[in-house]
Amino acid sequence: MFVYKIDEELSLRMFNEKDAEEFFQLTMQSKEYLKEWLGWLDYTNEEEDSLAFIKATLKGVIETGGYPKTTAIIYKGSIAGIIGFNEINRLHKIGVMGYWLGQQFQGKGIMMRACKAYIKYGFHELDLNRIEIRVAEENKKSRAIPEKLGFQEEGKIRQAEWLYDHYVDHVIYGLLVEEWKQNN
Repeated sequence: MFVYKIDEELSLRMFNEKDAEEFFQLTMQSKEYLKEWLGWLDYTNEEEDSLAFIKATLKGVIETGGYPKTTAIIYKGSIAGIIGFNEINRLHKIGVMGYWLGQQFQGKGIMMRACKAYIKYGFHELDLNRIEIRVAEENKKSRAIPEKLGFQEEGKIRQAEWLYDHYVDHVIYGLLVEEWKQNN
């Protein structure tokens, strides 16, 4: 089982099917909070939906040759959120990273530490050349992460995502392995 220890209170680990109940509860506890920026929450209504997601993440391990594309963020022993590569283009060595954190885990520096670790994982273990993060233009909290981590703002995709009753534009951030190596 993949486990990446970041520090004494924080680690990343591969999901397993036994996580379905805890992951579902986290999603439900944060549902209204997360709905501001995540458009898939109306499709998660029961524990089976979380289990189906976890099974899909386990298939991603096969696609990467044994490395997980998506991991649970574990904070003090509890699932606090998720981080992963929504897409990996093996030919061009590009990963598109996504993440979310439960409402009760906000403001503790968890996501910044998790992103730093996942970027290292992407460049070292997955041999990526480029990592992208796409964020809704008005999502200031989520945009602060790539900006603080040295990503370059590269442009905007207009009406990139449907959020229940309206479209939002996405800002694209990119980080190249050579840029990352200069700063780490």
